[in-house]
Amino acid sequence: MDDTGMTAHTGPALRPLTGFFSLRTKLVLFISLIVIAVCSGLSWYFIHQQAETMTRALLETGTILVKNLAHNSRYAAILEDRVVLEEYLAGVLEGEAVVYAVISAPDGSVLAQATKGRLSERTGVARSANDALYPSRTLAQRLFDSTSPELVITPFTVHGGGRTETIYDVAVPIIRRPSSQETTVPLPFSLEQLESRSSRKLKGEPDTKRLSVVQIGLTRSNMQQALNDAVRNVVLITILIIFVGIATTMVLADRIITPLKHLASVAKRVAEGDLAASVVLNARDEVGELAGMFNRMTQSLKERDEAIRSQVNQLQTLNRTGTAIISTLDIDKLLDTVLQLLMDNLGYRRMVVMLYDSHRRVAYGARVSGVSPDIEQAGRLLEVPVDDNGSIHADLLLRGRGVFINDVESVADRFHPPLLAMAREQGVTCFVAAPLKSSQRIMGFIAADRGDDPCRQEDLDLLMTIATQIAVALDNAQAYQALEDLTQTLEHRVQDRTRELQAANDKLQQLDRLKSVFVSIVSHELRTPMTSIKGYIENMLDGLTGTLSERQAHYLGRVKYNVERLTRMINDLLDLSRIEAGRVELALTPLAIAEAVPDIVESLQPLAQGKGISIQYQHHGAPVHINGDRDKLHQILTNLIQNAVKFTTSGGQIRVETKTIEGGFAQFCVSDTGCGISPQEQAKIFERFYRGETIQVDQRGAGLGLAITKSLVEMHGGRIWVESIPGQGSRFYFTIPIASRSS
Repeated sequence: MDDTGMTAHTGPALRPLTGFFSLRTKLVLFISLIVIAVCSGLSWYFIHQQAETMTRALLETGTILVKNLAHNSRYAAILEDRVVLEEYLAGVLEGEAVVYAVISAPDGSVLAQATKGRLSERTGVARSANDALYPSRTLAQRLFDSTSPELVITPFTVHGGGRTETIYDVAVPIIRRPSSQETTVPLPFSLEQLESRSSRKLKGEPDTKRLSVVQIGLTRSNMQQALNDAVRNVVLITILIIFVGIATTMVLADRIITPLKHLASVAKRVAEGDLAASVVLNARDEVGELAGMFNRMTQSLKERDEAIRSQVNQLQTLNRTGTAIISTLDIDKLLDTVLQLLMDNLGYRRMVVMLYDSHRRVAYGARVSGVSPDIEQAGRLLEVPVDDNGSIHADLLLRGRGVFINDVESVADRFHPPLLAMAREQGVTCFVAAPLKSSQRIMGFIAADRGDDPCRQEDLDLLMTIATQIAVALDNAQAYQALEDLTQTLEHRVQDRTRELQAANDKLQQLDRLKSVFVSIVSHELRTPMTSIKGYIENMLDGLTGTLSERQAHYLGRVKYNVERLTRMINDLLDLSRIEAGRVELALTPLAIAEAVPDIVESLQPLAQGKGISIQYQHHGAPVHINGDRDKLHQILTNLIQNAVKFTTSGGQIRVETKTIEGGFAQFCVSDTGCGISPQEQAKIFERFYRGETIQVDQRGAGLGLAITKSLVEMHGGRIWVESIPGQGSRFYFTIPIASRSS
């Protein structure tokens, strides 16, 4: 047992893992880094604040000294009394941090100066006065030249004897104020003497003037020594705190990690298959709780292992049962094989299977195993009526529910009497039963018991699974038997149906021919009256029958438009009927694209110009000849260009482009800037009698133009397709074979 109160119950501890950092190392490193970072940050902050405080105090001391010196030496500086000034400087130089003191006149001359020497001694010995240290004359001169600042602090560095020292030069001017601002001070001489001595300096000058500059030099050496002592003390304290923190972290990590190691040791044994391993609990914390849950987990794994072994045995039985089921399609052999297999592998004492006839609502043909031959024979001859009267057979065969009976005598009133007598004779007291259900159709049931041992819920669950496989096998066997019966009559039915289809096809072909003849006759008969109607209307519009009113002319114009539309439909019907009847023949000749296409485009310019639309033609590449029919090519392009004009608004543009492509074809493209075609309609526009759903009623035709165009293109040996984006226009492409050189 360790200090955590936890002991491994069995087995040695795990050997230390290698190749990576342990959890203890990671925890110690992580907390140690935090302690180091926090302590270092706080120490740096303290030292930084201490340095700023010392520097600020040093400069405040220098400011006070220089202002006092300037105030005290004001009149001595005006009188240039060097003896008095040197006394003042000697008093200031007694300050520990003061290195030098200088009072300068406006002309740059030094009225008085004193110094302790260049560098301080670390041992506390006084400075050497032989190596003088004074500020640059330019510092005082800048203060004389400036009008705004009254106090200037200038840091600079001096070197000597292998040492470096930082000096702060604190300078302030002595200023003469207006007489109203002067302060009366006691003087050792009369005011008349002072005025007579300084009259030559003040005459003609402004009321405020810089009379001299007082400079004091302060060294950082003493402050730096104190700061270094503070840094040393802070560093020692920081290191001590870090060591204490790391030691505490290591102790804490040991108390956390050690029990986890024991848990890992036992977990390894469990992973290797020793489910008897466990951990003895003595700790009352989260780790102890984890160990308790680990013990419960191992116990659960042990129980689950036993259950898995049992399930593996059941699965093996199911596998063998499935193999036996698919090995035969004979129902009697199938049932006998399955019953014997289940009894041999699952420990059942007796088993029975009965089939169900849903039309007669009876259970019949019982196959019984584990009983005497007499009982087995009697079971085959037994028929049990199935009524919805709360009986066990109703639950199995009408509702498809599994049945688990603990005591047969307690439910004796739900048994069919002959079956109850057989159960009592065989000593059945407890059993399970499951319906044979396949595709929502109940085909019978299977039941089993364990003799003197009671059945369990697991027995019912297993039997329900097996019943499903048996039901599928029975369904397949019955379907196979029905298939054999169906196969015998299938050939006769196929022959009869073939003759019927042939007769229907002949009739459809005859009707199609009659339809084509009818369309051709009706179209021919309609063309003559339509021509007459159109002629009469044109005569009336030309005024041959008298002057027409505006409304009459409008109505006749609409009649003429619809007559022309109807005439186009009739012509399309005639063309389509001739194409379908195979009466259209192509007069194929070599045609120069550069000659044929411009003529067609030019002939349609008036139609486009009437709507304010431009038509342009362009051929890409070298001139080429196609093998085509001039009239049919004219009809193809006319249909496509007329459609483009119809669906393009005023100001739009239509382009006709041609070029050669791979495979020996010439490609034609008719593009417009119209309304475009939706993707759903693009697959249908070449069908006969198809009219777009989004097209206005007055723009709809018979839906034959593109169908005729497609037929004519395909008769030439080419193909046609469309590319379109709604709202951005359409591009119709078709190809025609290029004429060979021999032709």
